[in-house]
Amino acid sequence: MRPGGNLPVRDARGFETIVPSALDVPAGLAPAGIGEVAEITLTFDDNSAAGLVFGHYDQNLAHIERRLGVLLNALGNRVVVKGPPDLAARARRILENLYERVRKEGALTLGDVDGVIQESALQGSLFPQAEAPPSTDRSRFEQIATRKRGPVRARNAAQDAYLRALRENELVFADGPAGTGKTWLAVGYAVSLLEAGQAERLILSRPAVEAGERLGFLPGDMRDKVDPYLRPIYDALYDFMEARHVERGLQTGMIEVAPLAFMRGRTLTNAVVLLDEAQNTTSMQMKMFLTRLGEGSRMIINGDPSQIDLPAGQRSGLIEAVRILEGVEGVGRVKFRDVDVVRHDLVRRIVTAYESASRTDPGPPRP
Repeated sequence: MRPGGNLPVRDARGFETIVPSALDVPAGLAPAGIGEVAEITLTFDDNSAAGLVFGHYDQNLAHIERRLGVLLNALGNRVVVKGPPDLAARARRILENLYERVRKEGALTLGDVDGVIQESALQGSLFPQAEAPPSTDRSRFEQIATRKRGPVRARNAAQDAYLRALRENELVFADGPAGTGKTWLAVGYAVSLLEAGQAERLILSRPAVEAGERLGFLPGDMRDKVDPYLRPIYDALYDFMEARHVERGLQTGMIEVAPLAFMRGRTLTNAVVLLDEAQNTTSMQMKMFLTRLGEGSRMIINGDPSQIDLPAGQRSGLIEAVRILEGVEGVGRVKFRDVDVVRHDLVRRIVTAYESASRTDPGPPRP
């Protein structure tokens, strides 16, 4: 029996839960005015899987501690969670979900951990019900498969909604902050269609707008001039395809790099067309691009409205198109938020800080 006369309660899965008295509260853990915290002990049957859940030098546990404000102490295949009852219960759900994921899919990344943390927030009704996905069970999330990487499953509910929209619509807008996987998943989905024979070409495009700089004249042929602007898309391509296949596709025209300015007059048939950094298109460019869609083609348009590099006074074609095409049949839209960032936890915190600053000091309005 623990101090204060508390008896452990063990459920059917063997997890032990203890809610101690105020005497057992670690200093500084309980919120002001609340003297009670929960202590939950989880024991995992598979030691190797538990090690993957905890992470190298328990880095995954430390990450969960920072995100939730609880204490996690691991010993062997057991972890003790201490914190306010609601947060301790949430940490327990996170650890159980991570354990199930490891047993099915293997090693975790911090992005995977962040995805499960977000799912637990949705399960806890921390967001409005209308924003919650039909299911937060990651085993039911959409996935794509390519020859090089094999199956790749969505990490969070927003990515799941994105992949569903790509499957269900011929034209999809995805807007939101950096690091949410918009470009990477779009390229992976396009490659999967290409390899499955559902598309004949992959056309990559983006506006040639520098981020606050003027690079001036760039030497080389058209591909050499455009390559610096499309480097993020190339990085994703090499993630999903062997380098020799990418090079062969570029040589044969199966993969085409098409500057946005040179798209006028074309009809793109039987192709997957990706427009990246679309927040830097003008209204005229966006309308021109949208009307290039031909039979048997799909179009994916990505952008981050918070990082517009257009000259002052110019309207973003992405923002305008999303507003005008809302509710049009065959057009899907997925909006990512700061909590959906999977690139790095620090990136998520940076995006959140900028979002908070923009709400308090929005700056001059953009037309």
